[in-house]
Amino acid sequence: MASLRCFLRSGKNAVSAVLRREFHRTPPAAVQVTVRDALNQAMDEELERDERVFLLGEEVAQYDGAYKVSRGLWKKYGDKRIIDTPITEMGFAGIAVGAAMAGLRPICEFMTFNFSMQAIDQVINSAAKTYYMSAGFQPVPIVFRGPNGASAGVAAQHSQCFAAWYGHCPGLKVVSPWSAEDAKGLLKAAIRDDNPVVVLENELMYGVPFEISEQAQSKDFVIPIGKAKIERQGNHITLVSHSRMVGLCLDAAAVLAKEGIECEVVNMRTIRPLDAEAIETSVMKTNHLITVEGGWPQFGVGAEILARLMEGPAFNYLDAPAVRVTGVDIPMPYAKILEDNSVPQIKDIIFSVKKTLNV
Repeated sequence: MASLRCFLRSGKNAVSAVLRREFHRTPPAAVQVTVRDALNQAMDEELERDERVFLLGEEVAQYDGAYKVSRGLWKKYGDKRIIDTPITEMGFAGIAVGAAMAGLRPICEFMTFNFSMQAIDQVINSAAKTYYMSAGFQPVPIVFRGPNGASAGVAAQHSQCFAAWYGHCPGLKVVSPWSAEDAKGLLKAAIRDDNPVVVLENELMYGVPFEISEQAQSKDFVIPIGKAKIERQGNHITLVSHSRMVGLCLDAAAVLAKEGIECEVVNMRTIRPLDAEAIETSVMKTNHLITVEGGWPQFGVGAEILARLMEGPAFNYLDAPAVRVTGVDIPMPYAKILEDNSVPQIKDIIFSVKKTLNV
């Protein structure tokens, strides 16, 4: 009996050991982070990492930011690192550029990029061109960030997408994140970059939660500027987009997959420098291309992608003309029904895919 008990006990211990090992192999629960919190984490980590980094803009300090992106940073870092400014984009952008030239690393927040037009002389003529005009002697390590593109119900003066505007200008780097991981990794990379970087966020994405990888939770996590990401593999058609439109492309791809159409979705992440190689590689696989953006069609991001494709080796792989899905070529209406018909919707992407594939 004693030997039987020993045998049973040893067997039970062996099973427990196996169960313990299997328990530890269980993947950790996915961590969900909103885009707002991802941006906040990125700034917090970089403020802590480098004492030269500081944030300035309207309501960024005591009010915790107009969209609460800078929540808690003023209480943690104080008045010298988190600075409320008057309502003068030209003024505080100029202060930020001067601070960058003096060796600091400012983050300049525009309450919306529509108001960055007040400061465009500082962004282009002062920040973007100085490194070149000084023959590489004077870097300008500055980040201009804030919400870009159409929000909801804010009409024409608050709804423009400036990806094409700033992407047009040499001397700038321009990033346009979609997910929480994009937002954190690209903003951290922008803050560490020695060039002026424009970070085009999206107000409608701030409260959207995303699962982020264990790697993205690290304080050392950065996403290289200038590299696109394949968000969904497919072999029938390539959808290229940035910012909020990436989500619409993925939703359209999910609908089309039920009909046997597999879309490859490319998240640009960076507008300038453009990752043309990633787009060409995808088109060489799928033989079809659609670009999707919230901005206007004329001289837009999609127009540049199509021109690059036509001039490069992937053009010969196209089985049908490349197509752009864009915002309507009008100032944004205020009425919701008109607004909805002025920016791309999932149905517009699906229609364009089926038309391009002739199905």
